[in-house]
Amino acid sequence: MTSPNLYTQADSNVYKTWFLLTFFLVFVIFLGWLFSSILDNNVFLIIAIILSISQSIAGYWYSDKIVLAMAGASLIEKKDSPELYRIVENLSITAGLPIPKIYIINESQPNAFATGRDAKHAVVAVTKGLLEKLDRSELEGVLAHELAHIGNKDMLLGTVVVVLVGVISLLSRMFLRSGALSRRNSKSSRNAGGLIGILGLVGAILSPIVALFIQLAISRKREFLADATGALLTRYPEGLASALEKISQDNTPIRKTDRSIAHLYISSPFKGKNSIGKLFSTHPPAEERIKILRGMEVK
Repeated sequence: MTSPNLYTQADSNVYKTWFLLTFFLVFVIFLGWLFSSILDNNVFLIIAIILSISQSIAGYWYSDKIVLAMAGASLIEKKDSPELYRIVENLSITAGLPIPKIYIINESQPNAFATGRDAKHAVVAVTKGLLEKLDRSELEGVLAHELAHIGNKDMLLGTVVVVLVGVISLLSRMFLRSGALSRRNSKSSRNAGGLIGILGLVGAILSPIVALFIQLAISRKREFLADATGALLTRYPEGLASALEKISQDNTPIRKTDRSIAHLYISSPFKGKNSIGKLFSTHPPAEERIKILRGMEVK
């Protein structure tokens, strides 16, 4: 049996991610059907469709501006950070991608993210702490990881997943507040209608939790894929592995950001030290990512 390499790791994560996204979409449809069946009309299914389309359009066109504002990022020019620009330019040319705009975040925590609706409108944002605490090979590894997100179209996928999570949570809250469940159960508490009502209640309570875990699973898979693709781009997995090691060991708090965009960073800006925090982390354990990178071969 051949040992896994960066190519097989990337292929594996692509398949797993699209499987999870397909399951996510089926789950949304099922939930809309369940709630609509209990109410004897298609109101929830229609709302789900309308919200999914409208929020996806808004997220597609304005997600980068919203994310950058949340992170407190500022656009820079080549003269502001020549070395950073050269690295991004060289990696972009190697990857066959347009050169993204570059933003700086005035934070001491070493971190970075990419956002934008597509490769032509992508941006890369890095913290001042990242520039100060990593050497050149480590910085190249991080930037290659972010460019991998752009090349793998992760930004659009992330927007779709966030929209679906939001729709599921909204549908569940609307159903629980509608009062239809109690009326239905009062008339048919001893027949199949009562059972359906109970299933609807369980679904309304558990569906946001299920949606959250699906979102986390997709986010973690995309991080593994970006690690593999980024290492392929630099041909030096150790650079990214060493960078992740430094970033994970740095406990500098972040002053300005939002939990809704935490999954975009190369490492969660919120350092979860307890088991609950790790369970709900948007990123896989740094130790696992480092182990995979150091165990792979570039061919």
